[in-house]
Amino acid sequence: MNSPTVLRRRLAARLRALRQESGLSQEEVAQQVGFSKSKVIRIEKAQSSIGAGDLRLLLDLYEVPEQDRPELVQLGRDARKRGWWSSYNDVFTGSYIGLEADARELRFFAPQLVPGLLQTPDYARAVIHAVRPDAPDEEVDRRIEARTARQTLLEQPDPPTIWAVIDEAVIRRRIGGQDVMRAQLEHLAELGRRPNITVQILSFDAGAHAGLEGMFVLLSFPEPTDPPVAYTEGLYGDLYIEEPVDTTRYTLAFDHIRASAIPVRNSHTMITEAVKELR
Repeated sequence: MNSPTVLRRRLAARLRALRQESGLSQEEVAQQVGFSKSKVIRIEKAQSSIGAGDLRLLLDLYEVPEQDRPELVQLGRDARKRGWWSSYNDVFTGSYIGLEADARELRFFAPQLVPGLLQTPDYARAVIHAVRPDAPDEEVDRRIEARTARQTLLEQPDPPTIWAVIDEAVIRRRIGGQDVMRAQLEHLAELGRRPNITVQILSFDAGAHAGLEGMFVLLSFPEPTDPPVAYTEGLYGDLYIEEPVDTTRYTLAFDHIRASAIPVRNSHTMITEAVKELR
């Protein structure tokens, strides 16, 4: 079963295509059905779900044949369901977790931190304390609980394929102190032995590389109707890149970064040697 986030994105693409086939602008649609233009934009960007009544209005406007409507109505119904992450709305913002939950492949470039899916609870705690120094203990515990729930993705019978390229600075920076960092690196090495998880280190010797602008994640999905998404984040919020020309740029950047990184076997050796140094 696809996640509601992915289904909302799929419905948004269908509605956008129907509008374009009808020759209508977003402003014209808004005027004819009584929406604001911003509401039409949010629906077509999958930034908000659409109610059954509003969906019928759009299907009428686009003159969708009766035989084609049940599929779209069901898609709208499924897209309005709540995913497991909805119980952590106080922690998870945006659409990333819903997209991650349904991804078939995740490609990470991590220049600062171990990716969240691969973090130990103690490492995560140290990170949260660093970026949210004023957060009360209850909030920190809540965020770690949410991150642990997110990591159950790795234990599913058919987990996604993960390829993580991690900068050497990540394994050298002692986040949380010696013991916490050693346990994190041991965990990373253990995960890297799984058949669906590949970990590479981008060593300092690589010099300038294609990821100098910062972290990003590429998410690919099993259905051809769900195009890939590139995701990045920073102090000013999250950014989702969905235009094919832009996701292609991120794909090429990841391929260049992966080619610049040291081989997988050597990466594993570098991680285990870093563990020994911490002993």
